[in-house]
Amino acid sequence: MYLRHTIRRKDGKVHRYWCLVRSVRVGRRVIQQTVVQLGELDERGRIEARTLARQLIGTPEQAHLFKDGSEDLTVPVRLKGIRIERSRQFGDVYLALALWRGTGLEELCRQLLPVGQERIAWAKMAAVLVTARFCEPSSELHIAEDWYRRTALCDLLQLGDEEVNKDRLYRALDHLLAHKATLEAHLSKRCGELFAVQNEVLLYDVTSTYFEGQAEGNPQAQRGYSRDHRPDCKQVCIALVVTFDGFPLGYEVFAGNTHDSRTLQTIVATMEARHGVMGRVWITDRGMASAGNLAWLRQTGRRYIIGAPKSELKKFASELPHPDGWRTVHEGVEVKLTSHPETKETVILCRSADRRRKEQAMHDKFSRRIEESLDRLAARIARSRETARSCDGEPADRPHPAAKPACRRPLRHRAGAGRLLGRLASPGRS
Repeated sequence: MYLRHTIRRKDGKVHRYWCLVRSVRVGRRVIQQTVVQLGELDERGRIEARTLARQLIGTPEQAHLFKDGSEDLTVPVRLKGIRIERSRQFGDVYLALALWRGTGLEELCRQLLPVGQERIAWAKMAAVLVTARFCEPSSELHIAEDWYRRTALCDLLQLGDEEVNKDRLYRALDHLLAHKATLEAHLSKRCGELFAVQNEVLLYDVTSTYFEGQAEGNPQAQRGYSRDHRPDCKQVCIALVVTFDGFPLGYEVFAGNTHDSRTLQTIVATMEARHGVMGRVWITDRGMASAGNLAWLRQTGRRYIIGAPKSELKKFASELPHPDGWRTVHEGVEVKLTSHPETKETVILCRSADRRRKEQAMHDKFSRRIEESLDRLAARIARSRETARSCDGEPADRPHPAAKPACRRPLRHRAGAGRLLGRLASPGRS
C-alpha cells in the first residue's frame, strides 16, 4: 500500500491530488486499486497518510515508492535564534563506564562498599572517580565543579550535578583505600584474563610528591631528597611496580625521608604475598643496589637485574674496550654478558652511542669553562703586575725587580686585587 498522486490543470493552476493505492492480484495480473481519495495534501498530510498506510499493512513503507521530493517534515528556522543548551560529552564517559563494568569493578565495589545510611552509594561515587581518571585526570575539586557538569554521567548514572561534590569524592577515596589490596589483586587477575598480561618481569622505581604547607596531620610527610627540587617542602615517597608492558601492578607510600634502598625488601615481600612468587624477575635502578639488598636477594634466591654504581665499572675495564661479545639490541645500544670477578654473577655491560656523545659534550663544555676561567685568571694576574709596576714608577714593559719592595699604599684602595697583589708583589717575591 502506498501513495500515488495525479496532476490536473484547472484555470491555469496545477493541482496535485493524492490517493492511497494497494496492489491486488487478479488471476495472473496485478492491478492497483484505489483505497481512498485524499485530495490535495501538504507535507504534514502526506506524512500522516504514509503512517496510516504502514499501520494498515503492518510493514514499513518503501522509500523509493514515493517521489514527492519530501519524505520528512521540514520547518523554516532562524539560524540566529538557535542556541545549544546543556550540551554533554557522551562518547568517552560511555566507553569508560563500559570498561568499568567489563573489568568487574562495578560488581566488586558493590560487594566491598555495601549500601548503608549514605544518600549516594559509594560504589556509584567510585564509578565517577574511575571514569574521571580515564577521561580527564584532574583533582577532585575540578571533577566536582567543572568536569562532571560537562559530561553525560548525570544521565548514565542517574546522579545529579548537585550530588557530586569534592567532600563526597574525598570520602569515597577513603572508603576505597581500605580495600586497596583487594582491588589491586582483582585488577591484576582480570587484566591477565582479558589481555594476557604477564607478571613475570616487574619494574620497580620510587618517586616523590611534595606538599604546599606544613602537612602536620600526615606523619609520613617528611623532608628528604626532592626529585621536584623543592627541599623546602615536606614530601612522601611513592613506590610503584609495573609489568614489562607498563601495566601498574601495585604501589606503596613511604615517609618522605626514606631512602630508595630501604623500600626494596618491603615492596618485594608485599607484591609476592599479593600476586605470588613464581618466576619473577625484578628490575630496578642503581638507587636500590645497596650491599644489604644484594645480599638479601642472593640469599632468598630471587632473580633480579639491578643497575650497578659507576665505581663497579673499574672491575670490568678490560672487558669494555674488547671488541668481542658485543651484541646490538637497539640502534646505538650494545650489550655484552660477562661474569662478576667476585660474586660470579652474570653482569650485563651496556654501551650507548647517544650516552657517549652526551658525556663527550658535557666533558667539552666543562673543559671550555675551565679554559675560559684560566684565561680570565691569567688576564687578572697580568693586570695586577702592570698595576704593581706603575706604583714603583717604572714603565709597564720593563721587568719588575724582585728585590724592590712593592708600593703598598695604592693597594689599600683596591679591595678586589689587594690580597692577590700582596702575594705577588711582596718583598723577596717575584
